[in-house]
Parts: sequence; structure tokens; C-alpha cells
Amino acid sequence: MSFTSFEEIVHFAMDKEKEAVDFYSGLSKNIAFSGARETLEGFATEEQKHYDMLEDLGKAEKKLADYKFEWIPDIKRSNYLVDMDDPKDMDYADLLRLSMKREEKALKLYNELLEKADKEELKNVFKMLCQEEAKHKLALETLYDDYMAEQGD
Repeated sequence: MSFTSFEEIVHFAMDKEKEAVDFYSGLSKNIAFSGARETLEGFATEEQKHYDMLEDLGKAEKKLADYKFEWIPDIKRSNYLVDMDDPKDMDYADLLRLSMKREEKALKLYNELLEKADKEELKNVFKMLCQEEAKHKLALETLYDDYMAEQGD
């Protein structure tokens, strides 16, 4: 990744958030498990909120005034998985694996952008996005662990 301006970074992040909205929305329409569908729809909604915040960084600081920053544990389940490509013919476990990897990459992206940010308000936006992606990653890893335990793994 090579950017020449902060605006390019923000637009890149917005594109990634829009991709995530489309990804989770698409998956939610093609999954048979109602609980999983609701979870994926919730992730799509959260990713849309991230997109909206990036779209209007000038108002982001106001949105962050009441945001509670907290440490989100990383159980690192996705760190040991290989990248996957096409979700069309995946079973539930594969969809969770694919989603975990996507959240892992989003978290890495926002950590990199946080390091490059030079203004405190922008750092706070990226800290918030890091935390939100870490929450998604943890939720997916937990869903995966629970599902695999139910399967006897």
C-alpha cells in the first residue's frame, strides 16, 4: 500500500468498509441458519456505520465523544487459518473462517492507518475502528469455536 495523501488512505478504508457491507449482506441472504443470518446482518450494519464515520471525518470526533475504548482480547484463531476465496459453495464453518480472516485483515489495516495518522482526532477514529474490527473478529472466532465444539471438534 502506497498512499500520497491522507485522503487517499480514508478513501481506501471507505472502499474496504463498503466491501465488508456488501460481503456480510450477501452472505446473510445466502445462509440457512437464522442465527447466523442475524449475526451477519448485524456485522453489515456495523460496517456501514464505519463507512459513514469515515465519510464524514469532521463529525467523527463528536461521535467518538461518548465512545468507550476498551481492550478486546485476541484469541488469534484466524491467525492460523489460510486465506479463502469464494464463499459460494462454503459451509457454515468455512464462512466463519473466511469472515474471521477478513476481520483480521481489517484490524491490521486500521492499525497501520493509526500509525500513519498525525492528528489526535484521526487517531481516535482509527482506534475506534480497530476496536470495532477486533470485536467482530472475537465474535466470529467465538462463533467458530462454539460451532466446532458442537460438531465434536
